[in-house]
Amino acid sequence: MTAVGCSALRGSAKGQIFGQFSQGGGPAGTPIGDGSTSDTGPQPFQPTAERLEPGQMPPQFVIFSWDGAGELDKGLFARFRKLAQDHNAKMTFFLSGLYCLPESKKHLYQPPNNPVGASAIGYFSDQHIKMTLEQVRLAWLEGHEIGTHFNGHFCDGHGSVGNWSPAQWQSETEQAISFVTQWKTNTGFTDVQSLPFDYRKEMIGARTPCLLGQNQWLPTAKKLGLRYDASSPGGRQVWPTKKYGLWDLPLQAIPFPGRSFEVLSMDYNMLYNQSKNATRSDPRNYPAWRQQATDAYLAGFQRAYQTNRAPFYIGNHFEQWNGGIYMDAVEEALKQISDNKYSDVRLVSFKQYVNWLDAQDPRLLAKLRTLGVGQKPAEGWSAFTKDLGASHAQSGARASVG
Repeated sequence: MTAVGCSALRGSAKGQIFGQFSQGGGPAGTPIGDGSTSDTGPQPFQPTAERLEPGQMPPQFVIFSWDGAGELDKGLFARFRKLAQDHNAKMTFFLSGLYCLPESKKHLYQPPNNPVGASAIGYFSDQHIKMTLEQVRLAWLEGHEIGTHFNGHFCDGHGSVGNWSPAQWQSETEQAISFVTQWKTNTGFTDVQSLPFDYRKEMIGARTPCLLGQNQWLPTAKKLGLRYDASSPGGRQVWPTKKYGLWDLPLQAIPFPGRSFEVLSMDYNMLYNQSKNATRSDPRNYPAWRQQATDAYLAGFQRAYQTNRAPFYIGNHFEQWNGGIYMDAVEEALKQISDNKYSDVRLVSFKQYVNWLDAQDPRLLAKLRTLGVGQKPAEGWSAFTKDLGASHAQSGARASVG
């Protein structure tokens, strides 16, 4: 049952799939606009995508992503940045633009089909805006991706994002970009460092609030030059296709231990099926629910890893729902997935993953898409991929991207 809610890359085997990362710090760079963002050059710690060699098994890609990506007093953003550093992981943070806009300036936000300044997620205090900007800055310098989760997170009624037209999505997106790229003007802060990237170039992907409105959003995403979307409300563990020219990377249905149905690979959907939307429940249930969520993530990982090697996407929110059990569950899952015994696992951002996809022979990707959920190549991986050798010989074994 589903509901929708709101270093080195990977150990010793990384050279088989990715080249070495570039090294870099956090130079001042060239200010853009009012100086809220700066061009500091290529992002540090980014791999070079390599084509799969004939006869080679694909790596197992795992992408952890975060909706909203704001930092509050619990320090969850910092906690998972530290976890990523400890386990050679890169992640995607879908930033809500309103987390950079003070409530005193909410009149600047004109959400489609909603009153001026309306927001279903509220506004941050000045201190929490500062904390969020610092975490976003550090995350980018550490090699993580900064995408967008748009602004007001409207999921219900006439003003729901599910009812927006492509033109309204463009307005929402431009406003989200403006709040991130003009936070100095809007906040007046003088004691916060510039974000070290050009957000209009960095933002190549999105996830819509509540996974709604993808069909109306995608024409706008294509027009704006985005490369992928993670908003589909229900995917399966198979290799991806494109919609409107963008890679379609949906959250996936995965096994839900102890239940006869599958669950979407996101913390909110675990909660929905455990406590029926209640974010504070009987604490006596928490240990079992925490373990069930952890086991669900690990079951989804193992199903892909042991069979078709489809990429595995896990979506999260920086929330302490039900005593923080979902934060604990995703942390434990990441620790186990990053174990050295899985030397061919790549914990990457969506951006790094689509760079790899775009470097592959399209015929290889088409063949990978013939594998269903939990389906291994009957002839084995070596035979499954080696008939693509002529293509590789002609076009070269390596393609540098992004």
